[in-house]
This record gives sequence, C-alpha cells and structure tokens, in this order.
Amino acid sequence: MLLQFDDGTRFASGTTPYAYRPATADEKYPRVHLPIAVGGFEASAIVDTGGVFLLCSPDLGERLNLRPTDALAVEKIHWRNQTFSGTLHRVEIALYADQGENLPLEVTAFVPRLEAHQVWSPEFPLILGMHGCLEFMRFAIDPTDDTFYFGELG
Repeated sequence: MLLQFDDGTRFASGTTPYAYRPATADEKYPRVHLPIAVGGFEASAIVDTGGVFLLCSPDLGERLNLRPTDALAVEKIHWRNQTFSGTLHRVEIALYADQGENLPLEVTAFVPRLEAHQVWSPEFPLILGMHGCLEFMRFAIDPTDDTFYFGELG
C-alpha cells in the first residue's frame, strides 16, 4: 500500500523493502540499507538523516568518471573519526520500487580523495545523507515491516 495525504494525493509513489543490519562486520548497531542505482551501477546505500551528500567510495567515483577537474566544489567532511577532502559532483541515482514506481533523482555526491594515511574500506556502503541528497524527496520508514516509502516533492 502506498501512503497518501488526507486529500487523496500520494505521499509516496514507491516502496521498497530495506535490510536492517550493521553497515560493516565490525559494527554493532543496525542501519537502514536500500538498493539503489548510481549512474547505472547497482549498489547498497545507508540512509543517514544526519549526514550530508551521497557519500561515494573513491572506486565508484572512478567508475562514474567523476574527475576532480569537473567538480562543482572542493569540500571537507568529517566521517568515521577522520576528515576527508574531496570533490562534489551532481549524479543521477534511482531508488528501486518493489511496489509503485522507481524514483530517479539528481543529487550531490561527495567523492573523497584519500591521503596516504587514509583507507576507504571496500565494505563501506554508500551513504544517502540528508543535505544534498535525501532532502530532494519525501520518505518514510515503517519498521514494523521494514518498508521504505519514497516519492517526489511537491
């Protein structure tokens, strides 16, 4: 069932089941994991309403051909007890609907440039942060049946 407002207009145009598990093998607390596509590549992403941007791995940035010379800006973010410098890019993502319609979005992606002492584990999923990413859609989570609802704004 898709959510709707009192006047009958749809809140959500799609739903997808999510996995509720830790982000990595070393973590204790579960996170909401969604299946998405980024520039045509299928991936798993964590919903982080306290985060910023679509946080990509350096490898995904390379596969998407996101070059520093084409960046919108250079940015620093603090993540996992480290400060990363990187570049911002506009990318196309899609949330896959199990029921309803897929949702394509253009979001801001952060691609870290690793320093010699920094490591980006290949087991880290992508992060769907609020600023620059999730803020461009409506969403709701139903933990009783592990369903993520999503739809266009306005």
